[in-house]
Amino acid sequence: MAGHEYTDPADRKRPVAEPTAADPLAADEVRPSPCDPAFKHGVVVGFDGSTSSERALAYAVGMATRSRSGLIIVHVANRLPTTVWAGCEPPVFVDVPDHRTEVLGLELACADFLAEVPWILVERGGDICHELEEVGREYEADAIVVGSTHGLLSRVFGSVAGRLAKRAQRPVVVIP
Repeated sequence: MAGHEYTDPADRKRPVAEPTAADPLAADEVRPSPCDPAFKHGVVVGFDGSTSSERALAYAVGMATRSRSGLIIVHVANRLPTTVWAGCEPPVFVDVPDHRTEVLGLELACADFLAEVPWILVERGGDICHELEEVGREYEADAIVVGSTHGLLSRVFGSVAGRLAKRAQRPVVVIP
């Protein structure tokens, strides 16, 4: 039961209060973002193809296998504003999509170690910590697994694992 889910953050709709009997049309206006019930209470893992995320993925596969649950692999795409000049007009900001998710999806589909566990690949754009926690909330995940980062940027701004551990509403497993 392998699959891919590509969602664009602009397409996601936030749930609102339940419609009343007096307003039956409100039921069609806003629906929560769908998620496959087979992956409820699964294991969320952040994956970007780096060595640390590969180790986190391997640990998450074992964790999902032991708990007999699904694996939700999340790739948070780089969506950085890029300045585009159109003649002498002021600059325009364009959202540049990250096509790396498609490549990662193909690599994961060919991976033998994922054959034993049901998995899904979810693409999101934005802040990594926020998106991992949001996916965890949507799927009511039992845990979020991330790899540790070592570098100058993580020392200055804080690592993803550290920031996620402070704000998450579910267990966070950090793999060195």
